[in-house]
Amino acid sequence: MFRILLVDDHELFRSGLASVLGESSDMVVMGHASSGEEALDFVRKTAPDLVLMDINMPGIGGIEATRKIMQHAPDMKIIAVTALSDDPFPNQLLDAGARGYISKGCPADELFDAIRTVMAGNHFISGDVAQKLAIGQVMGQGGGSPLKKLSAREMQVMVMIVSGQSTQEISDALFLSPKTVSTYRHRLYEKLDVSNDVELTHFAIRYKVVDQN
Repeated sequence: MFRILLVDDHELFRSGLASVLGESSDMVVMGHASSGEEALDFVRKTAPDLVLMDINMPGIGGIEATRKIMQHAPDMKIIAVTALSDDPFPNQLLDAGARGYISKGCPADELFDAIRTVMAGNHFISGDVAQKLAIGQVMGQGGGSPLKKLSAREMQVMVMIVSGQSTQEISDALFLSPKTVSTYRHRLYEKLDVSNDVELTHFAIRYKVVDQN
């Protein structure tokens, strides 16, 4: 029986996902978390077999939560769950240690397949995401998305900035000094050719790093 932790900041989605997983005879939901911080705390106290991890959440978010969980439990199986078929984060999540990457709109059979594949020690990436990754690799030497210039940490800081978190809040969440956060902010400005947080937010919306709504 695979014991699964659901991590998403929307209770309704977690409830729906738990209901779908309840249809399987070899899977059980052992816990819920609404943030990366809660997920990390849960894993430290009660080790699940697998984590289904949302990406865009308040606080440290899915990328940083994945990285911290893998530091604590290197053998943990994590599948990232995205709301967007062309989400810009596959490489960052896979680099952080996720073993799978699926869409929130995937059919139940694909979800079950992803969990069983990852639990068997393999990677699973949904077809549409895999295609975009392949296209991105082909385009890599020709430029592609400017997001490719960013490290996983820079991407995480950008997400937190455009989500409205202050320098001090980011500092506290990521255990960085405020000076280091400011350094990341200016590095983002330089790499993405923007001048301030407003322009950075417009950039993030344009490249679907955050939802426009």
